[in-house]
Amino acid sequence: MVQVRLPRTRTTLQQVFEEEEMDNLHEAMLYEKLDEEVVRCNLCAHRCLIKPGRRGICGVRENQGGVLYSLVYGKAVSAAVDPIEKKPLYHYLPGSDAFSIATVGCNFRCLFCQNADISQASKEEGRAWKRWARDLPPQAVVALAERYKCATIAYTYTEPTVFFEYAYECAVLAARRGIKNIFVTNGFMTLEALETIGENLHAANVDLKSFRDEFYRELCGGRLQPVLDSIRKMHDMGVWVEVTTLLIPGHNDDEGELRELAEWLVSVDPDIPWHVSRFVPHYKMRDVPYTPVESIHRAVEIGYQAGLHYVYVGNVPGDRYEHTRCPNCGEIAIQRYGYYIQNRMKDGNHCPKCGTELAVIVG
Repeated sequence: MVQVRLPRTRTTLQQVFEEEEMDNLHEAMLYEKLDEEVVRCNLCAHRCLIKPGRRGICGVRENQGGVLYSLVYGKAVSAAVDPIEKKPLYHYLPGSDAFSIATVGCNFRCLFCQNADISQASKEEGRAWKRWARDLPPQAVVALAERYKCATIAYTYTEPTVFFEYAYECAVLAARRGIKNIFVTNGFMTLEALETIGENLHAANVDLKSFRDEFYRELCGGRLQPVLDSIRKMHDMGVWVEVTTLLIPGHNDDEGELRELAEWLVSVDPDIPWHVSRFVPHYKMRDVPYTPVESIHRAVEIGYQAGLHYVYVGNVPGDRYEHTRCPNCGEIAIQRYGYYIQNRMKDGNHCPKCGTELAVIVG
């Protein structure tokens, strides 16, 4: 028997991940090269300055030799068919399905994150997340959306801004096939990012987590103003916008703050639906209690008093504020229980009682 002596190696799991990443690098969009191989990422409002060998705050964009790369292009960690109401979008193609995808990563570090296992994986697990990521190129995403007869593709679960290159290419292909595109986002992108995706973005649900900059800085690692700028920019672009606020006891449930938030939304457009969701203890805020339903109802009432036409309760199935009512006569136009709906509108998007045209996109 001939024996072959193999060279001794010190290959580690970490090295395997690094080699795999080198094979799957995708150059980032929206960055500029500076001196000494430093780059500035212009994708989100952090505008990270990233030195060679380092990553941005999101943990998924890395500077290698003065070139910025996305580490998550085509690397889906979640893919599912969801009712569009789950996003939540109540006024955009109600009753339809959304093919929903996500990669790891987020440009926030919200202490109350409901999806921290994937949103924070790029920061807390190094490269280990690659073991459970699935190769799902843009062409496959669109093909799956068509196979399952989804009207939309939703970039969701984590923050779509940080996998922008992937979302952008999916969105362009989807739009050509007549499939609409949705961002479920914290809104902390740059205006350049929104201008880049342009007409390929059709709807968005934006988390407006608070109307206080201190909340954003202390609990999320972000700032308020860029989120407000994004909401207004999307609206001006013709993107259908809905807004969600997770009401956390003792942190963002002050009535004065809620009134300011609602009045600001009215200043953009009183037809913007506002979803006020119940907080469930999670991640690093397990010591905070559930939001009392009475507090949620009070926030909804504040929204209506401020002049909003459509305000909803979230995370309270069967609540009276789940339904879409005509702002003119109060008739129920879309009845809901969780994600189950009964569309009562007439002639597309008109009130079944008084005939008022409602701010609902039906096709």
